[in-house]
Order: sequence, then structure tokens, then C-alpha cells
Amino acid sequence: MNDFADALRLPRAHGGAVGSGLLRSHPEDFVVREWLGFEADGEGEHWLLTVRKRGANTQWVAKRLGQIANVHPRDVGFAGLKDRNAVAEQAFTVPVRSAVPNWLVVSGDGFEVVRAQRHRRKLKRGALKGNDFQIVIRDFTGDRAALATRLAVIEAAGVPNYFGPQRFGREGANLRRAVAHFTGQRVIEDRFERGFALSAARALLFNAVLAARIDAGTWNRFEPGDVANLDGSNSIFVPESIDPGAIDAALLERCAQLDIHPTGPLWGRGEPSTSGSVQQLEKDIASRSAVLAEGLASAGLEQERRALRLRVRALTHSFDGNDVTLRFRLGRGCFATAVLHELLQDAFDMETPESD
Repeated sequence: MNDFADALRLPRAHGGAVGSGLLRSHPEDFVVREWLGFEADGEGEHWLLTVRKRGANTQWVAKRLGQIANVHPRDVGFAGLKDRNAVAEQAFTVPVRSAVPNWLVVSGDGFEVVRAQRHRRKLKRGALKGNDFQIVIRDFTGDRAALATRLAVIEAAGVPNYFGPQRFGREGANLRRAVAHFTGQRVIEDRFERGFALSAARALLFNAVLAARIDAGTWNRFEPGDVANLDGSNSIFVPESIDPGAIDAALLERCAQLDIHPTGPLWGRGEPSTSGSVQQLEKDIASRSAVLAEGLASAGLEQERRALRLRVRALTHSFDGNDVTLRFRLGRGCFATAVLHELLQDAFDMETPESD
């Protein structure tokens, strides 16, 4: 396995950084709002709560809501994790049978309930479409025209769908735990800690494949043997005509329109679902990090796929003096860091929240 610092030296797809600046000088400089993609049912056995939090992580808030409601923590549902060092609005569900008659007066250290509606189902992990981001870059230094041009390119062409540094933990702690677990130095009993470690191992291998495809100029186009992802969904399929001499024109057009994307591996048991040179690249990279690849397979994870390209929607920017505010929407499981990496020097050194 490469040194953790090397894992974050990832190539950009659209050229060098166009500037630098300070990220997250205050939590209010990084605002994320969940986009569930559905409305509350208006009836049912759960409260669907919108919670605004600042300086508090998701699991801690979920635990506090359970204590306030006098229910078991497992009865509190949420769709995704949001970082502590940010202002986030996200949804939770608690049973109606809870001990709270009016959730709109509930608040705690670093959080407050701002909306409460009846809902039929407990909120499950992953049950959201994406997140809306508002990010302030303080003291931006760079060519403003170049920034505007780069943002236009990003909105039209997308960015590499890297896992951000927060997936690996502070100073790579999650990744180091994975290595210790796989090599028998430490058995991770806690399921949440183990899940973070396994996710970090998968993320490292995925990022390495994506970086190799960027270097080869193939991260945003189909190659023989590729597997496709339908944008904004978990739908994965093998295109029928990925052939060097006869790639279907409609397929190429859909790729150009960001409707479908080539994919990379989330490593697990068995062979990747790709074929030919694409599969060989993925296997070669996995073999260079054999401790991680073999450990993931031994842990019982199955091979899965993730889009190599990330579509960035509703992207705008505005200046206030030397500070620039970015606004955009990302799909579920995608990282704002991937967008910032295409703009700023050292963006991957910043621990920015993920869109999970």
C-alpha cells in the first residue's frame, strides 16, 4: 500500500488549480442541506424531523434525539452522515410513540429541530437524492476569469468522482485501522468503526483506478470492457456495443450529455464485472495494494461499482470582496472536495464534509 499522503496526490482532469483560498474558517462557511427527493407523507407512525446542526456529528445528534424521545437509538433513522465542522440541515425520523409532544421546541448542544411532519416510514441510510452545498472560499487568490471558465467547464463536463480525504479519517486513521485489521494486528469489534475502515480501503483502490484513468484520458469516456452507470441512480449495466470500431453513437451521445458514466470498482469478492484491458487495469491496481484487496474480499464484501464521473448541478458563484461563494448540488455519496480539487491548490488537505 502506498503512503497515505501519496493517496491524496491525485491528478486533476481539467488542468491545474486556478487559485487558492481558505476553506472552513467558520462552520458557516460550509453549509450543506439534504435533498431527500421526497416530501413527508403527512401521516404515519414516525416524525420526519429537519434538524439544523452546527459543530455536532450526525450519530451524536441521533443518539441525543433518541434520549430526548425516550426510544432506543436504533429507532432513530437518518439518511446520511454530515460532518461536524459545518452547518448542516438533515432529516431524522423518530417514532410518534416518543415522549415528545412538540418537536419544534426541541434543541440541544449544537442542534435544533426546525421542521417536524408525520411520515409513514423510518428513514434508512442512503434514502436521499443528494445534497445542496454553499461553500465560502475566503481570501481567494487567483484569476477570477479563469475561475469562471473552470466552473463552466465543470458544469458542462463534470469532475472526477473521487472519494475525499474525510473518507480516510484524520491523518488516514480509517485506512490505518483497515490495514491493522486485515493484517491481524488489531481486530475491530465495533461495527461502525469497522465499516469506516472497510470504506476507506475501498475508497483508496477506487481513487487509484480513477487517477489512472485520468492520466490515460479515459475517465469520462467508455472503453472496451467498461461497465456503465445511469446518472443519479444505482443502476449499473454493461453496454452492448463497447467495441473499438463500433461503439454505438447513441451511447456516446448519452455519455457526452452526462446521462451515463463509466464506472470503477468498489472492491470485494470475485472478479470485477468489467472485461478486457479495463478489468486488467483494475486488477493490477488491486494487486499493488493486495493487503487491502484481499482483506476486503475476506471481509465478505461483494464487488460493486461507482461512477468515475460526478455531475455538478446548479453551479453558481459570486464574489464579496476577495471571498467567493460557490453553490451547487451533488448526488448521494459524492464529495464536495472533488469539485474543490478542480479549482484550488491543496483542496484535498482540507477536511470538507462529504455528501452522503
